[in-house]
Amino acid sequence: MIRHTPWAAPPYDFAIGLRTIAPEDWLEGGDAEAGRKTALLAEAPQNVWGETEGSRPGQAEVRSLVEAATGARADADPPPLWAASLLCADDLCLMERRDGRWVLSAVSLCSPTFFTVAESLGKSLDELHGPVPGFEDRFLPRVARMFDALAAGPILERSNWTVTASGEAYLPSSAPVRAKVPDIPPGEAGSRVFLRVERQTLQKLPDTEGVLFTIRAWRNPLNDLKSEPDRLAAFAAAWRGASDEFRAYKGLAAYDALIEAFLAP
Repeated sequence: MIRHTPWAAPPYDFAIGLRTIAPEDWLEGGDAEAGRKTALLAEAPQNVWGETEGSRPGQAEVRSLVEAATGARADADPPPLWAASLLCADDLCLMERRDGRWVLSAVSLCSPTFFTVAESLGKSLDELHGPVPGFEDRFLPRVARMFDALAAGPILERSNWTVTASGEAYLPSSAPVRAKVPDIPPGEAGSRVFLRVERQTLQKLPDTEGVLFTIRAWRNPLNDLKSEPDRLAAFAAAWRGASDEFRAYKGLAAYDALIEAFLAP
């Protein structure tokens, strides 16, 4: 089952696309993946976990929110945000206002799409989104205003999409994934190329006044589209109608031959 379809309607470009969701829809359940996350922490700690000085109160508030949502109790020993991340499938990112800027002050990142904690911890909104074409001019002022104005209570949701030559959750670097693309026969694109959707949520922390940003990476082989003709048609339209900037940033050209082979009648 394909749970989220951010490609389903134009414009086929970068978009903020936030909507309010009910509190009970915040975390989407499934395996909490504590074992996988713990193994990644031992293997590559600099990629998956980080905190800045002074972030523990905000982390503790996140832990309380996750405990309330999951009905589970986090371990009291690890840093609070990391402990909370072991209770859910989502990655957890704490944004806090420092020196007039919103910065990433603590993060658990075990399902990244081509970035790591070492590359992002302590960075501001504009620094985190610098590689996104047009972000500073088109989106940064709106996003910064939204963070400033966000009130405690509402939970906002958005999603984005790409395709990858891997169905793994943990993809810290694009190079090994894209290196696989030339070895995929066109006839096997449906089983070896994956739709990757990041479902993201945003909410204000009422006590510490930070913002909690969550990321859940859903992965489906392209073949899953075949059972849903309307979604398949929408994906084809999005693939062929995506803006040049969007395609370049996502590196979609590398997959063109495979996707067209999959979409062929």
